[in-house]
Amino acid sequence: MHLVLSRCTIRNWRPEDATSLVRYANNYNVWRTLRDTFPHPYSAAHADRWIQTATSTSPPTQLAIEVQNDAVGGIGLRLGQDVYRRTAELGYWLGEPFWGRGIMTEAVQAFTEYAFATFDLCRIAARVFEGNTSSQRVLDKAGFRLEGRCRKAAVKEQHVLDEFLYAIVRD
Repeated sequence: MHLVLSRCTIRNWRPEDATSLVRYANNYNVWRTLRDTFPHPYSAAHADRWIQTATSTSPPTQLAIEVQNDAVGGIGLRLGQDVYRRTAELGYWLGEPFWGRGIMTEAVQAFTEYAFATFDLCRIAARVFEGNTSSQRVLDKAGFRLEGRCRKAAVKEQHVLDEFLYAIVRD
């Protein structure tokens, strides 16, 4: 998988991405907007494990976001099971030096098209912690719609947070 866009490239993870993955993922401001399964601090061992996991599926569900030949973020799907088999959950992150440039909006739009074309999906959902207005704007611009506010749905750093549920559907 290799999509060249105007602001970034979305592509498969590679073993040589480990150094840049640690550089951009080992950041408190990135971590605080993500689930706790995303480690902090982020080590070389975490990067190696992630790259091995991300490259083990075909077609790929987890891709790197590349800017200027560096993997500076990630975007991926968690495919649903059983009665949710035509639904997937979108997740993404971007290294802090690249925030505010339109990179993630472009990546989400392109990745959403890839996901609908590649997998038998009719719905892609994304969840955003309260306070993460940048991610909410990304989803709005990418065509996702706010479906609701899930009150007290998540706990991050001992704080109980509301979560916003966004989705895009294909007819």
